Amino acid sequence: MDAVVLGGGGLTGRCTVRDLARGGQFDHLRVADLDLELAQAAASAAGSAATAERVDVRDPAALARLLRGAAVCVNAVQYTFNLDVMNACLAAGVPYLDFGGLFHMTRKQLLWDEKFRAAGLLAIPGLGQVPGVSNVLAVEATNDLDAVDSIVIRDGWRDLTQGGPEIMFTWSPSTFLDEMQMKAVVFEDGTYREHPPMSGAEAFEFAAPVGTTTVYRTLHSEAATLPESLRAKGLRHCEWKEGGPGIDLLRTLALLGLGSDRPLDVHGQTVVPREFLLALLKREKLLGVPTGIQVDDWEVADIEIRGSRKGTPVTRHAMARFPPKPEWGLTATEYAVGVCGAIGAEMIVAHETTGVGVVPPERCIDGKKFRAALRDRGIHTSIRPEEPPLPPFRAPVRS
Repeated sequence: MDAVVLGGGGLTGRCTVRDLARGGQFDHLRVADLDLELAQAAASAAGSAATAERVDVRDPAALARLLRGAAVCVNAVQYTFNLDVMNACLAAGVPYLDFGGLFHMTRKQLLWDEKFRAAGLLAIPGLGQVPGVSNVLAVEATNDLDAVDSIVIRDGWRDLTQGGPEIMFTWSPSTFLDEMQMKAVVFEDGTYREHPPMSGAEAFEFAAPVGTTTVYRTLHSEAATLPESLRAKGLRHCEWKEGGPGIDLLRTLALLGLGSDRPLDVHGQTVVPREFLLALLKREKLLGVPTGIQVDDWEVADIEIRGSRKGTPVTRHAMARFPPKPEWGLTATEYAVGVCGAIGAEMIVAHETTGVGVVPPERCIDGKKFRAALRDRGIHTSIRPEEPPLPPFRAPVRS
């Protein structure tokens, strides 16, 4: 049984590959990337079950050929290519999952529901860390509620790494820049409204080790699906906020226009600001964790749910704490996103998901099984006050 990981040489895809290899449910892992060298490095780290291939997801025929015969496709490429990959999965007859579509792409993907239903295939948009864990936890925390009024998802991070660079990107810089410059979409009073990016600043107390962190509204995918998933319970408000070290720098880069795709002339040469920035980050080795640095960053997602049960108002906080994976050279974000993709792929082939069509994770993933799989990988979750809190945080002992 084969699994294909597209973008398998990237920051998150390489973790999916390695986790799938460790799980042993697949006989063969096809690590596919536009950069063959990165794909080969990821395949080598995963062991003998993995092989590397070069693929350009913009070539539909080549992509469909690569996918044919696979049991599942994990799409870890830039979210702007999600529909291209979904189209190839339809042509090849392969189930699909990705790590998110930054709201607008997710909404476009949902329109393909009938196509996947007709093919008898499941496609899961946004089964990563956030979105993904955030969606599943939000619905898991509302199962016994009669009504749900609001869901506010806050995500904060803290970096305890010693000796690392002042700047490094552990998630797609292009996606980050889009979050900083595109309007945030909030589900308010039963309708969608746009807000300026990085608006609604709020100091929030996260579980250790993140602590008090200022979070801001940015564009995200949870609000694209949770209002419909919880419509029967009357959800009227859903929004996302995030914050942590580096977010102000990202906003500054966006304000300077370095996230723009509009070409400009520089001494007779055409330069695309975003392409220039990405090339510069790659040259300066600011993508991922530098060799020799033991990463020690942490991320906490806190989902605040307000509703009622048997006429009594209820407020709950569903939380997840995401650790780094220093032995794999992975930050908290890289590790969490990557292993969520691996868990999803394993659940699909084990027939532990429900439904066909384009189905968001909160509607097709068994929350208890998903949380158990996260716990096995060191990612702890809690729904308070009903469940025990997250385990006490203990800083790693440094030599």
